[in-house]
Amino acid sequence: MTGPITYADFEKVDIRVGRITRAEPFPEAKKPAYKLWVDFGGEIGEKRSSAQVTVHYGVEELVGRQVLAVVNFPPRQIGPVRSEVLVLGVPDADGAVVLIGPGQEVPLGGRLF
Repeated sequence: MTGPITYADFEKVDIRVGRITRAEPFPEAKKPAYKLWVDFGGEIGEKRSSAQVTVHYGVEELVGRQVLAVVNFPPRQIGPVRSEVLVLGVPDADGAVVLIGPGQEVPLGGRLF
């Protein structure tokens, strides 16, 4: 666990809901991963990411899924992929990533608060 932060610190992290519109294998990644395209709606639009979620998800079941992602990190080059957002997940009992998303359908671009 890290030390306490202020609410102002939390407000700096822009976490939004988006919908995965496309997912492809990412064979060039060091660890098994997928390339993802996530639509956050009008203000933000579609952004690219990569995610190590191959244990629990196939590309077919990712498309259409709503997820939460940090949208205000600077882009990061991961091999040939320019990752523009950080899709969020938590580890299962074995350390494999389980994606985080809203419990029901919500408008794209909604900010976590």
